[in-house]
Amino acid sequence: MTVAYFAVLAALTFAAYAVAVRRSSAIAVAGPVRLHSLPAYHGLLAASVVLVPMLLIYLIGSQLVTTLATSNALSQFPADVQSDVMKSGSALRDVRNLAAGQHSGDASPVLTSAAATYSAWLERGTYAIYGAGILAAFLGLAMSLASIKPSFRARTHFESVVNIVLMACAGVAILTTIGIVASVFTETMRFFFDPAIKGRPGVLEFLFGTEWNPQQAMRADQGDIKSAYGFIPLLTGTLLITFIAICVAGPLGLLSAIYLAEYATPKMRKYAKPVLEILAGIPTVVLGFFAALTVAPLVRGAGASIGLDVASESALAAGLVMGMMIIPFISSLSDDVINAVPQSLRDGAFALGATKSETIKQVVLPAALPGIVSAFMLAISRAIGETMIVVMAAGLAANLTINPLDAVTTITVQIKTILVGDQEFDSAKTLAAFALGFVLFFVTLILNFIAQRFVRKYREQYD
Repeated sequence: MTVAYFAVLAALTFAAYAVAVRRSSAIAVAGPVRLHSLPAYHGLLAASVVLVPMLLIYLIGSQLVTTLATSNALSQFPADVQSDVMKSGSALRDVRNLAAGQHSGDASPVLTSAAATYSAWLERGTYAIYGAGILAAFLGLAMSLASIKPSFRARTHFESVVNIVLMACAGVAILTTIGIVASVFTETMRFFFDPAIKGRPGVLEFLFGTEWNPQQAMRADQGDIKSAYGFIPLLTGTLLITFIAICVAGPLGLLSAIYLAEYATPKMRKYAKPVLEILAGIPTVVLGFFAALTVAPLVRGAGASIGLDVASESALAAGLVMGMMIIPFISSLSDDVINAVPQSLRDGAFALGATKSETIKQVVLPAALPGIVSAFMLAISRAIGETMIVVMAAGLAANLTINPLDAVTTITVQIKTILVGDQEFDSAKTLAAFALGFVLFFVTLILNFIAQRFVRKYREQYD
């Protein structure tokens, strides 16, 4: 039904555009007065007043119909099922499966009645959405056609519609960010202050603890498993791997950017830059396999050859491969920034007798420094948020160490580990993932704030 609705939407939108263009073109040819706006703007305005209402009706109506169908279907079940979240969720899944013809086994009379109610409400709601959408489309088309006159400012009205749509998109992005922060913050507050959560740590214990062990004893025969929620080992492991990665990607990315921007011929640049940027398109799970099966054994073998004890999963292996991953971030952005430096600065340095290397070191790089710092900060943020490479190459051990040859873990890896599988969202172990995410959010926010301050301080304006 959704495909059919959008097919009707597309057909009506194109029809509205064509009819409005033809009508306005006929007026322009027949009348002695010039149109204020081109026929194309009359067509775009007519198409927008058809497209936007139909989209809104579908988005709002589908959610409303689903909510009504769900509530009416659940009303067929006993009160104890309706009041329990787990039971009502299970019952609703059975209702949807039965309504879709995917239910296995015999269905109870209550379930059959609920599925019939659910299907009936969905069917009625679908027809209502169709009717309301088509009615709104024809009303919008009629209003737009009636307004086609030589003095009608179609371009102004269409630009207002575009402005409203852009503002709505920006609002959705902002509201999404606020929603993410609010949801994580709410669960974090539960983790720290909800008395119903057993084994929860204090704020200071979490932020400055040196041991991480979120495991809990689920049965009596498992013994006394001591839970610990110290954030410091995870932060140390995250910063260690990120430091190794930036030590690899920083020089390689920056020097490759300098070569491509200042030394490479146009033919070399044409082929070298896309090849370099292919690294950004390699899935991180593939890089994780490469780190676990190739780099980690090489690091371990090289360390053993000189008498070093290297863990089978080490921070060094993960950091090396992560550095390869973020090279394109530094290289591509730095290349664009260096190319944005005005050529007049280079010409002035050459006129004063500076060599090419002196011009790059003393003129080009200082002028491009804010952009280069931004590229480095973006790469650091990308490295901090990486998960798969660390899981496969550095392991899950929360060791408090700065030795790159030891196994470590990161914040994102622990978030993934905690939330894998079915979890109870009323335990300290599960809620710890939200606390980690909230603290990680502030870590990246601080890094971005530092980068912005640096950029503002050293930014240079050129005519």
